[in-house]
Amino acid sequence: MHIHILGIAGTFMGGVAQLAKAKGHQVSGSDKAIYPPMSTQLEQAGIAVMADDDLSFLQNPPDQVVIGNAMRRGQVCVEATLNAQQVYTSGPQWLAENVLHDRWVIAVAGTHGKTTTSSMVAWILDYAGLNPGFLIGGVPENFGVSARLGDTPFFVVEADEYDTAFFDKRSKFVHYHPRTLVMNNLEFDHADIFPDLAAIQTQFHHLVRTVPGNGLIIYPPREQALDEVLARGCWTPTQTGGLEQADWQAMLHSDDGSAFSVSFQGQVIGQVAWTMTGLHNVQNALSAIAASVHAGVPPVEAVSALNGFKGVRRRMSKVGEAKGVTVYDDFAHHPTAIGLTLQGLKNQLKNKLQNQQNTTRPGGQTARLIAVFEPRSNTMRLGVHKASLPAAFVDADAVYAYIDPAWNWVLPTDAFSQTLTVANSYETLLDTLIDQLRAGDHVVMMSNGSFGGLHQRLLRALSESVTLV
Repeated sequence: MHIHILGIAGTFMGGVAQLAKAKGHQVSGSDKAIYPPMSTQLEQAGIAVMADDDLSFLQNPPDQVVIGNAMRRGQVCVEATLNAQQVYTSGPQWLAENVLHDRWVIAVAGTHGKTTTSSMVAWILDYAGLNPGFLIGGVPENFGVSARLGDTPFFVVEADEYDTAFFDKRSKFVHYHPRTLVMNNLEFDHADIFPDLAAIQTQFHHLVRTVPGNGLIIYPPREQALDEVLARGCWTPTQTGGLEQADWQAMLHSDDGSAFSVSFQGQVIGQVAWTMTGLHNVQNALSAIAASVHAGVPPVEAVSALNGFKGVRRRMSKVGEAKGVTVYDDFAHHPTAIGLTLQGLKNQLKNKLQNQQNTTRPGGQTARLIAVFEPRSNTMRLGVHKASLPAAFVDADAVYAYIDPAWNWVLPTDAFSQTLTVANSYETLLDTLIDQLRAGDHVVMMSNGSFGGLHQRLLRALSESVTLV
């Protein structure tokens, strides 16, 4: 069967493409822009990609067109597909009918942590020899790809609440029918499609309705928005995971979250010592362990597996170091995620300094945490989280931002507790960073896009610079 995918460059649709290819289908696709890591994965899979206004795919019509949720009425390829009366479906519907229908689906939902938690679950199952399939909205470093078909009943899917397609406005995750469901957290997001938090809670309620009575729902205690969802009806056993008063519980051995013990209902199972940081990742770990145990992994093995978890590309990934400046890439694009990410790195740097004999750089200055971000997501660009951004950066020593003039909004600079520098072009931002960074700085670059390739451009420029401040 020949399948053509519109919007193939997105992490979800690119994953669908790889799964379709693995099932033996001929796969091609279209998109407006494509860049790593998805461009690399599609090339490695032998999947041809054309421009989104190239209609040659309809000259020898495919058997089915799969339409991504970024595609809209009025786009040339969409209109041509409809006019040709071409058979079409959505990505989530294709996934449900062709991959998930006979699998034990482990779905991870929530505003934050879906990608990391899904990656942890997939890794734990793989470590236990269960060779799961997965479709994740990022690239787990343990696998190097965002999607894999697998050859056992188990399939891990990142369960996004964003809408399915222009012709199906339900959340993607209602198609997946999980047997094991993780709900990490719930806050208002996706302001471009949801009017308020209550609207998102309704979609989560619909998701809960799809989980069978012999399944399991895992969630953190005292998460009001999720408690309200479950209060509307729950027909499935539940377990909680958290740092206190939960079925699955963690006891920290390091305040940056890099080492902790795991217990279940008061009985200690084992310890985790890993390269991850942040209390949010400890929470993610507890959810992943609980989900894996429900799928049959022995608890001790599930905990042990996380000692070898390598993280996810673009989730606090170290890009490189030049002239004593360390540069990280992070996908955080919501104030809560930004705050948790910076808090985790701040604690890690503090612990490193305390454990070193020489805890300062020349001149007696301690290492600085520098946050560089662009509010690129649809919700951010609508200005919904503008007022809560200053508090998200409280752990940064300095903040730099790129604001596209076309967005027509201004950050409340007087609300930031530290220096805020705003640039209206990537070039200006790069020049400013080169001028003001110091040896010993840790720079976290935050965007849910490519950020103009600024990470590598910064490292190259630092390498070529003669001196820093």
